[in-house]
Amino acid sequence: MNYKDIITIKLDKRGGKPCIRGLRITVYDVLEYLASGMIAEEILEEFDYLNAEDIQACLSYAADRERHQLIVNA
Repeated sequence: MNYKDIITIKLDKRGGKPCIRGLRITVYDVLEYLASGMIAEEILEEFDYLNAEDIQACLSYAADRERHQLIVNA
């Protein structure tokens, strides 16, 4: 799975924030739910248009972004 096939960035959606498959739910939204203690299954129940691969893509995107931040700031 390549997150670049799932995470989209469009200026007309949520102010250019990274979203899942062009939908209005952002990577940040999913990460915030996970950080608040929700498990993936709960997120999938709450948002029936998401799938497990979408959540994995959010995590991969965040990890890649963090890795790039560390390289830039080194």
